[in-house]
Amino acid sequence: MEWAKQTYNEQYEAWMPWIEDHFLKYFTKDNKASYATKEQLDKAKVTGIDQVDTLQDGVHSLVAGQVGQGGLLQPVGDLASKEGINRAERQGKDDSGGYLPTSVPVLGGLLK
Repeated sequence: MEWAKQTYNEQYEAWMPWIEDHFLKYFTKDNKASYATKEQLDKAKVTGIDQVDTLQDGVHSLVAGQVGQGGLLQPVGDLASKEGINRAERQGKDDSGGYLPTSVPVLGGLLK
């Protein structure tokens, strides 16, 4: 039973960030950074005045859209999503299970 639980947790840790990324990519115009930005900005909304709420919704969408798909800062949002949010969800590990990036030759040698 412990083996099944451990295997499930490992597979969840490996695949869930990938599933979330692709869901956001294909069904919304967000990446994780723009989605989190939009969620945090929505918490600061002034309620009660419809015109102000509408204006704030527009500004929040504009700001979050800049780091989302097609936005001016999309590369920054993609990097923050992949290297920041996904690593945080995986306790600091990248998608191949390592802590140091293997794409950098100097750091790749430290892993061996």
